[in-house]
Amino acid sequence: MKPTGPLAQLRQGWDHAAVYLPVLTMGLLALGSYWILRSTPMPQEPAPARPATHESDYFMQDFSVRSHGADGQLRSKLSGTQVHHYPDDDTIEIDQAHLLAFGEGGTLTLAQARRLRTDGSQSEYRLEGEVSINRSGRTRQDGRALPAMRFTGEQLRVYDKNQRIASDLPVELTQGGNRITAETLRYDASSQVADLQGRVRAQFSSR
Repeated sequence: MKPTGPLAQLRQGWDHAAVYLPVLTMGLLALGSYWILRSTPMPQEPAPARPATHESDYFMQDFSVRSHGADGQLRSKLSGTQVHHYPDDDTIEIDQAHLLAFGEGGTLTLAQARRLRTDGSQSEYRLEGEVSINRSGRTRQDGRALPAMRFTGEQLRVYDKNQRIASDLPVELTQGGNRITAETLRYDASSQVADLQGRVRAQFSSR
């Protein structure tokens, strides 16, 4: 005999619910998965690399650095009131700079400027602001004495181990009482040749 009454209705309702239970379970799982995905933070994209800016990463005040050769002799001395290093192009900038350097044959170069810039290898020095460069005299192989030379201007470059001096701005060259001014300069110490361009004016002292 089949059950009748409320008990039978309850059993029939449960049988109908059991048929849809797997579907309901799958729906709940799908909703749970969707909620988890929405709640999970999205992975952050890698931040774009910041372009290097010309900002100093360290500085020193009242500094002085010396370099010596294998024989222990002083080769150069560089000093200034303040020095900054810029990592984007690996340059060093020195305020109120003074440079002392010994070249081949013992030639002494003394330079000073309001500002000096050089790269990490220090293969070139760029001097700006009231620049003066003095090179001591020397004796040539033929015994002829060469007097000291002085270069002055607002911008001068020294490179190739102090063997070459150049400027693209007006410059003055004095040697042994002689004075020459020009708009540009290319000087090679190894050949003792000065190439002056632009308005060149010269004053020679009488011997």
